[in-house]
Amino acid sequence: MAAKDHQTLHVAVFPWLAFGHIIPYLQLSKHIAQKGHRISFISTPRNIDRLPKLPPHLSSSIALVKIPLPRIAELPANAEATIDIHGGQMDHLKKAFDGLEPGMTRFLEDSSPDWILYDFAAHWLPPVAARLGISRAFYSNNNAWFAAFFGPTDALISHYDDRTKPDDFMVPPKWAKFETKVAYRRHEADWIVGMGQINQSGFSDLYRVGKVILGCEAILTDTAHLNQSG
Repeated sequence: MAAKDHQTLHVAVFPWLAFGHIIPYLQLSKHIAQKGHRISFISTPRNIDRLPKLPPHLSSSIALVKIPLPRIAELPANAEATIDIHGGQMDHLKKAFDGLEPGMTRFLEDSSPDWILYDFAAHWLPPVAARLGISRAFYSNNNAWFAAFFGPTDALISHYDDRTKPDDFMVPPKWAKFETKVAYRRHEADWIVGMGQINQSGFSDLYRVGKVILGCEAILTDTAHLNQSG
């Protein structure tokens, strides 16, 4: 994110509706703000209200932007994050999240940020940002190898991956052309198989991941040398 002509950048930040995503995105926002850039941190009203208080020296650099979450019948009245629902309602929360597209589009049109940092669920956002000339980055709070083993974007989007059983994910993937012993563990493999199924939101989670990766110009991950060895 090199500044244009050494000027301050305006970075919009848009995490998935889970505090396990929102808080890491907020931490990243603080780091970017400390470099002298301006942040618009975007979520739903209740989620914004539940954030920890910003440090005083960053409060003028991070604007908290509220976009109302569309109401759908399958969710409790005040549900705006995964902590507000049970597991069987997760896909409905994703459906409601997709309903943020019009409000998010208006915000981007009105504010014209230089960059947008977005999460795995916002499959509809990259084309919107590209149309508006906004640079796009996907921030994954998984480590790099975990995300890389999902598969190539064309397989994620088209659902043609021939791995269909948990055992298929417990060995290194065929596109890993280097020697490695790294593979998903059983509980991770079970989860990945579920991510490949089209759910009640109308899309699979792996489709969402494929679209956000395909539409980005940069990928950010939480990673460290110690957990990348394999």
